[in-house]
Amino acid sequence: MVRPLGVDLRWRVVNAVEGGLSTRRAAKRFSVSVASAGAWVRLKRATGDVKPRKPGKPSRSKLDAHEAFIVGLIDENKDITLSEIGLRLMAEYGLRVVPSTIWYFLDKRGITFKKNRARSRTGA
Repeated sequence: MVRPLGVDLRWRVVNAVEGGLSTRRAAKRFSVSVASAGAWVRLKRATGDVKPRKPGKPSRSKLDAHEAFIVGLIDENKDITLSEIGLRLMAEYGLRVVPSTIWYFLDKRGITFKKNRARSRTGA
């Protein structure tokens, strides 16, 4: 398993960028990738620290707080699509979510629903 680069190196890169060096030049000076250097600078700006996150999958979803709303939408309309759920989340909460995120959220909770295409056809 790959270990994250040391915190001291991360701080040196971030301090160089904050000191006026471009991200690309700081990355070259410390022999790290430009993507890593940029990620560390963004992490420092967002959290105030450059400490690496715990490895592994994130345990939380941004949809956790909206579980009741999503389940309510499904109870209200059994034929609602994942895209429609995403549109409703955007309209109600300003939360932009792609359908696959909604699918993973529902799958993790064992919530499944499928459209019955045979019932929705007219005249067949």
